[in-house]
Amino acid sequence: MKRKITLKHIARELDVSISTVSKALKNSEEIGQDTKEKIQAFAKLYNYRPNNIAISLKNKRTKNIGVIIPDIVHHFFTTVFRGIEQYANNKGYNVIVCVSDESFDKEVINMEMLANGSIDGFIMALAGETQLKNDFNHLKEVTEQGIPLVLFDRVTEDVQCDKVIINDEEAAYQAVKKLIASGRRKIALVTTEGYLNVSAKRAEGYFRALKEHHLPIDKDMILELPYQKDNEKKSEEFFRNRSIDAVLCVNEIFAVKCMGIVQRSGKRVPDDIAFIGFTDGILSRLSTPTLSSVDQHGELMGETAARMLIEKIERDHDQEEEEIFQTRIISATLVERESTLGSLK
Repeated sequence: MKRKITLKHIARELDVSISTVSKALKNSEEIGQDTKEKIQAFAKLYNYRPNNIAISLKNKRTKNIGVIIPDIVHHFFTTVFRGIEQYANNKGYNVIVCVSDESFDKEVINMEMLANGSIDGFIMALAGETQLKNDFNHLKEVTEQGIPLVLFDRVTEDVQCDKVIINDEEAAYQAVKKLIASGRRKIALVTTEGYLNVSAKRAEGYFRALKEHHLPIDKDMILELPYQKDNEKKSEEFFRNRSIDAVLCVNEIFAVKCMGIVQRSGKRVPDDIAFIGFTDGILSRLSTPTLSSVDQHGELMGETAARMLIEKIERDHDQEEEEIFQTRIISATLVERESTLGSLK
């Protein structure tokens, strides 16, 4: 597929500024006739089409922010959205939210739908299928047009933009250390498919803690579940056929489901098996027993992402300066509850 040409490409090829290209394509009197004709001819030759968001950003601010989240089932994403909306509203911005439903196609469609001049920038977490495909061209097109983009939680190094994440690897490491300190030695990991970057980071923390405490790393102690589809039969078989005294789960939904499975089999939580999950949402507080969980501070993450985006939006876009991108890391904290606070029998 032929790559879409951008203002940046034209400017680089003709050795002029992006601002000069933009003005020439608008037939501005500020640009000399020869330069204008050269730029317009080049753009026509390569079938350049202007990006509607970029035009909107140049002409005026809409005071709207587009947010794309992977799903609304996980409590974490709703808390991030709350943080985004509260900060943005306080700054006079409205927030338009779309749900990709973990679909690459829906993520692309959502971006195209918002790319009609109605927003000033994007905040988003990558869909699972986007990470699986490893295709980020729709994001690169936006950033190449100078549209502010902030990725949170689910991010990629392949796109140059601002990012907000938690210390996933360290948080998982500390959680497993806590389990080991309480006397647990047969610690399982319940995770998602490896293409989800946050799950991969949490697995790294799990492995590091085991290595440092000279505990064996056994792939047979890792249960990999589909992110969206329930597979209770696979989970039941996993816990039935293994000797396990603790479990780290990469989200609270997995943790609560697995706690139910082991309890129905006659085992006690935490006396026989301790559990720690990630998210620290409503399920963690209402489960029986209540779930010890890594608090990802979703509202703070959302507020941070909104602040970074609005700072970029309100910066002088006409300044010809090198773009600087930042990655903000928020420290997660472990909240201990009944699923770990017990004696090992």
